[in-house]
Amino acid sequence: FCRVDPYGFERPDDFDYESYEAFFSRYLVVLTRRAIKWSKLLKGNNSIQKSLKVKRYIRKGIPNEHRALIWMIVSGAQTNMEQNPGYYHRLLEGEKNDKLVEAIKTDMNRTFPDNVKFRKTADPCLQHTLYNVLVAYGNHNKAVGYCQGMNFIAGYLILITKNEEESFWLLDALIGRILPDYYSPAMLGLKTDQEVLGELVKMKVPAVAELMERHGVMWTLVVSRWFICLFIDILPVETVLRIWDCLFYEGSKIIFRVALTLIKQHQAFILEATNFPDICEKFKQITKGPFVTECHTFMQKIFTDPGSLSTSTINKLRETCREKLLSQG
Repeated sequence: FCRVDPYGFERPDDFDYESYEAFFSRYLVVLTRRAIKWSKLLKGNNSIQKSLKVKRYIRKGIPNEHRALIWMIVSGAQTNMEQNPGYYHRLLEGEKNDKLVEAIKTDMNRTFPDNVKFRKTADPCLQHTLYNVLVAYGNHNKAVGYCQGMNFIAGYLILITKNEEESFWLLDALIGRILPDYYSPAMLGLKTDQEVLGELVKMKVPAVAELMERHGVMWTLVVSRWFICLFIDILPVETVLRIWDCLFYEGSKIIFRVALTLIKQHQAFILEATNFPDICEKFKQITKGPFVTECHTFMQKIFTDPGSLSTSTINKLRETCREKLLSQG
C-alpha cells in the first residue's frame, strides 16, 4: 500500500486502505469514462463555452489532466491572465510589505506538514512557489493582504495546476469573485455565510438547528473551517477537488449544498449528542468515513439531498444575516 497519495499527502496511521482500494477501483472506471467524454468535448482546442452540457459534465467530475485548464476557463482566470500579461511577475518584483512577508513566512511550515511536496527537503520544494503566489496576491489585493486559510487554498491550487501564475489567477478568482468577502480582515462575508447556513438548516433540517440552539452551540464553532478552507483537510482530497470543480463553475452556493448534505445525511447521528462538546465531536465525525470518500455518489447527493437552493434565496438570507451582524457589531 502506498503511504503517500497521488497529491503528496501522507496517509494517516489509521487509514483504511481496503475500503479505499474498493472505492478507487470502482471510481477508476468512472474516471476513465469521463476522460473519454471530456476529450471529445474539448476536441483538442482547449476551449469551452458555458452550457448546460458543460455544467453537467463538471458536476460529474473533471479528469485531473484537464482540471487546471477547465478551472482557469470557467472561473474567468484565463481571460484575466491573458488580458494582463506580465502582471504577475511585476507583482513579485514590486516593493515588499514587511508585515505581509512576515505573516506569510510564519505560515509556510504550517501549510500541509503532511505533504511531502511542501517539505523543505523536497525538490522542487513547493513552499517557495506558495510563498510567491501569496506575496503576489497580497500586493495585488491590499485590502485582503494575507489571511490564514489562504495558504491552504493556494497550496491546493499549486498541486493541481503545477503552475505559479495560474495558481495566482485562480486564487484571485476565488477570493475576488467567487467567495463573498471571506478573507477581508473583518471576515464579514465568512461570518454572514455561517449564519446563512444556520438559517438554511432551520429550514431544511430543523431538528439539528433546534439542538444547536438548545445547547448554545454557535455555527461558527463547528463549520468555520469548512468555509475558510473550502473543505481542505476536512474532506478527502478527491472529494474536495470534485467540490471545487463545481465551485469554480457554479459559485459559492456549492459550499451550502455540501454543508447541508453532510448535516442532513447524518441527522440521526448528530441528534444523539446530549451536550456541547458532544455536538462539536459529532460535527468532526460526519466529515469522515465512506460517505465522504465515495466522492462520485457524494457529489450526486449534494445536488439532490438539500432540495432546491436558489441563488435568490441565498442572497436574501445573506442580506438579512449581514444586517444582523452589522447591528450587533
